[in-house]
Amino acid sequence: MTREEHLLAAMVEAVDTLVDDFDLIDFLHQLCDRCNALLDVTAVGVMLADPGGRLHLIAASDEHTRLLELFALQTNQGPCVECHRDGTARLNIDLRSPARTAEFSRFAARARQAGFTTTHALPMRLRQQTVGAMNLFDTREQNLGDSDVRVVQALADVATIAILQHRTIVHANIERAQLKAALSSRIVIEQAKGILAERWNTDFDTAFGALRRHARAHQLRLTEMCRQVTDGTLDTTTIEHP
Repeated sequence: MTREEHLLAAMVEAVDTLVDDFDLIDFLHQLCDRCNALLDVTAVGVMLADPGGRLHLIAASDEHTRLLELFALQTNQGPCVECHRDGTARLNIDLRSPARTAEFSRFAARARQAGFTTTHALPMRLRQQTVGAMNLFDTREQNLGDSDVRVVQALADVATIAILQHRTIVHANIERAQLKAALSSRIVIEQAKGILAERWNTDFDTAFGALRRHARAHQLRLTEMCRQVTDGTLDTTTIEHP
């Protein structure tokens, strides 16, 4: 594939994420492969932050890179960590240069042991929100030109949109599940109110008040207690009549 074809394929893959059943992990591994092909770098790693801001390694193009990225997380140092921290790219870092690696000397030493000579880190961000960072490694003394930087940042930006879209879908699914559970609970509670109101020959408000007081007094979840009322496993004579 030509460079343009690889870039187009990457964009198409990102568009394919705009559905609710895509595999985020596979997408990010594919992103690593696309970066390898487009930029002719040796390895790529992707880190994403959890809601608390803590970075996690999500994808890496090979085992050496995976272990190196995990080392960066364990020591909380390296271009990728710093890139996520302030949302600023770190480019063309010579891992053999003490001046360029003074802030992450332990990471640089480990990277050199893995055979890498140069590294780059680019933020995965949308407007002011940075969700992670992408790390590129090379075993050769090779810098990224301006056009290469634009390409990889475009890929990182597109991936960020996909990630945020995925989080929106997951959040929406959680909300739908919570709503479904709430509606189901509401039905069970209404049924229990009806049963108690009929047995006591009272109104629904009185029955509901009694159910709530009994649940609190016995440290029971209201929905679960009402379910016991409806399936007959709770003796309603034990519920105090107001």
